[in-house]
Amino acid sequence: MSENPIDDFDASVRRQTLEGLAVETFPEPKPILNLHAHTFFSYNYRGYSPSHFALEAKRHGLETSGIVEFDCLDGLDEFLAAGRLLNLKGAVGVESRVFVPEFADREINSPGEPGISYHMGTGFTTTDIPAEAQTFLDGMRNTSADRNRGLVDRVNAHLAPVILDYDADVLPLTPAGNATERHLCVAYARKAASQFPDAEALARYWADKLGVATEDVVDLPEGRGLTDLLRGKTMKRGGVGYVQPDTGSFPKMSDMNRFSLLCGAIPTLAWLDGCSSGEQAIEELVDIGMESGVAAFNVIPDRNYTPGLPDEKLRNLQEVVALVDRRGLPLIGGTEMNGPGQKFVDDFDSAALDPLRSVFLKGGRILYAHTVLQGMASMGYLSDWAKKSFADVFAKNDFFAQFGHAFQPFGEDRLREGLSVNQGPEEVLDNARKAVAAE
Repeated sequence: MSENPIDDFDASVRRQTLEGLAVETFPEPKPILNLHAHTFFSYNYRGYSPSHFALEAKRHGLETSGIVEFDCLDGLDEFLAAGRLLNLKGAVGVESRVFVPEFADREINSPGEPGISYHMGTGFTTTDIPAEAQTFLDGMRNTSADRNRGLVDRVNAHLAPVILDYDADVLPLTPAGNATERHLCVAYARKAASQFPDAEALARYWADKLGVATEDVVDLPEGRGLTDLLRGKTMKRGGVGYVQPDTGSFPKMSDMNRFSLLCGAIPTLAWLDGCSSGEQAIEELVDIGMESGVAAFNVIPDRNYTPGLPDEKLRNLQEVVALVDRRGLPLIGGTEMNGPGQKFVDDFDSAALDPLRSVFLKGGRILYAHTVLQGMASMGYLSDWAKKSFADVFAKNDFFAQFGHAFQPFGEDRLREGLSVNQGPEEVLDNARKAVAAE
């Protein structure tokens, strides 16, 4: 657990700390964003709570910000409340792994696992979700916990005498018991360091267990070099703890899309870098996703270019941005912060990302507008109100982008007083502007 009170596992301590820091003088928002940061409810390498990420987003001058948690909505209420306190535009998503039957023989974005895809829902506004959706969410979380426990059993057999007790060594690293493979790696690293306090002995232990030269063991005792090596050698394909998933290991993409729709959120296709056989058939994948509800697209920009080089990944990124623009799919982007060294916010001033900045900003504005309107009056991006109010997806995108750009969280109370599903888009937008001006 972090020593910073804003990352304390006690929610009341976090809230009190944030309230005390909210009086800071913050910079004006800049045309930058991060809509995909994990917090300590999944895994954040800096141990950031939702409140801490919101505070740093405000300090960095992010125009829009968002958290995405794995298999849970635990950070939702805290993050959206922090956004209201700080006047920070924010949104919340859920990420998991799903099975895509049509791509059963093609690798998508989970390396070495044909048919398995990282997938998302974005724009969740409440934890008070329908019973069917809650059952699905609980199932994802329980399945993940069961996978982790089986993984620990297999890895323990290989790493002995360094052995984890899942309940005693792993769960205390999380505030709500939602552990990930990265938590497992940190737990193993800490247990090994406690059993081999001498640095040379620790390096020899890891070299022997992971089958590498001692000089390849870096970033001891628990830095990224070591934890990435440990994860790759023991938990990923070819590792001693890895078990190839079958078609029943994960929910179908269509099922997760239904979950997101039941919650009033936006089913969102996640993209890696366009290099796999599945992602090279991205048009087909998009078609399949849209058939069951996909209406947005997620990219982690920092993975998709080498600074200063016009490489294949950058060309793939440019092509997929053009694709989603043609399809009218809002583009959601950001850095995950789930590995040491990852940026807090992408370098949108870089030669690679600056030409794409406007598309990412528009996606962020659309997602924020959806969050406000869905949360207040069920008038979000995929609502019945939206379906009857716009001639096509491009008109809808323009409205939501305008709303998301113009509106500010401090105007929420005033807007809520006058918002109605009987209003047309122009009246809603006018009310949003008036609510901001009145404050």
